[in-house]
Amino acid sequence: MPEKKSPIEERFTLNFTKNGGKFLYCENKSECDSFFLQIINENEWNGSEILCYDDSLLDFFIKKEKFNISKTNLNSKFFLTKCEFLVASDGSLLICDKQIKSHKVNDFPKNFIVFAKISQFTETLSGGLNGIKSKYPKNLPTNITTIKNFNSKEKENTNFLTYGSAAKNLYLLLLEDL
Repeated sequence: MPEKKSPIEERFTLNFTKNGGKFLYCENKSECDSFFLQIINENEWNGSEILCYDDSLLDFFIKKEKFNISKTNLNSKFFLTKCEFLVASDGSLLICDKQIKSHKVNDFPKNFIVFAKISQFTETLSGGLNGIKSKYPKNLPTNITTIKNFNSKEKENTNFLTYGSAAKNLYLLLLEDL
């Protein structure tokens, strides 16, 4: 008998947290808002400068008077973004120029808050790349990469696959599709 696979969400979550990511599942917008505020309070980021390229995220989460929002300062306290896909096989986040413009992941602040929905799961990186190809058929994005290393330097130095990538303190807010 072939080994029974656990659901894709469970496999992603296991691999993501094994990589050092902090995973928060939200059933609705209210829970999402609550978790976002808890992250901000826990890290004492109130009033901090944040980097965010996506105005829809700012409208979704941010009380604009509480933060200094930047679209250029890569030295901000944290980076608020979406991702393209959540890759279950290795717990990574697939992103492209729609999220990070022409920058390298290493150039961004150490702290990330990433917003995603359940519908963004994919089994493999290849599946995610095919998804990007389908999502943007006429204008294929550039700067496609994954974020996978969320642990301290200790793990970064022992895993050659993450050579040259800086570890990120990453929170993932995963919202149930409405």
